Amino acid sequence: MAAPPEITCINLSGKFVMNKTLSDDIDSMLALQGLSWLTRTAISLATVVLTIKEYKKDDVYHVDITSVASGLTTTQENRTLDWQERDHHDRIFGNCRGKSRLWNTGEYKMEGPGTEEDAVFLQAQKLKDGQTDSKFLDDEHLQSWVKNMDEAGWQAEQNWGFEDISGERRYTRRVLVWKEGEIRRARLVYDYKGQAEKKEDDEDDLAYGEDNE
Repeated sequence: MAAPPEITCINLSGKFVMNKTLSDDIDSMLALQGLSWLTRTAISLATVVLTIKEYKKDDVYHVDITSVASGLTTTQENRTLDWQERDHHDRIFGNCRGKSRLWNTGEYKMEGPGTEEDAVFLQAQKLKDGQTDSKFLDDEHLQSWVKNMDEAGWQAEQNWGFEDISGERRYTRRVLVWKEGEIRRARLVYDYKGQAEKKEDDEDDLAYGEDNE
C-alpha cells in the first residue's frame, strides 16, 4: 500500500512491511557482511515488519523501530538523529558503532568510503544499475552510517526517503555496504500498513540511540 503524503522522514510513525517483489535482492550484501547461508536463507523467507515511532525530544528527532522478522528474533533500532556515534550490539550483525541524522535535498555528504556513483545511488538519483533515473519525492531524508567492530569489518550507509514506484508513493531505504574494496547496493521498498497500535512495553535493546541510565 502506498504511503500518504503526510508520512515523511520527519513524521515516520506507522507500520511498514518489506515488499520483497519490489526490493532488490540482498543475499550477496548479507554474505559480504559475514552472515551464514542458514541465516541468509531465514531472512529471505521471513516477512519483515517495521513498527516505527518518531518523535522530538529536547529539539532532537528520535526514531524508534521495532523490527519483527517471522522465524527470527525481534530487534530494536532506536536512533537519535544528532549524528553522534554510539555503540550497539546487534543480535544478527554483532558489535556495531553508528550514527544517524536528517538531511535535506542538495545537502547530502556521504560518510563511507564510496565513489561518486555510490553517492548518486544513495541519494536516489539512479537505481542499482547506475543507469535508470530515480529520485526522492520529499526534501527531508534520513542518513544512517554504521561500522562493524568485529572481525567482519564492514561499513554500511543508508538513506531513507520516499520514491514513486509504479505510480505509488513508497517508503524506501537505499543501502550500501563496503568491505575490503567490495561494495553491494540495494534498494529496499516497503508497503505502508497504517498507524501501529500503541505498545504497553518497549524493548530495551537500543541501536544508535540513548542507553538507559
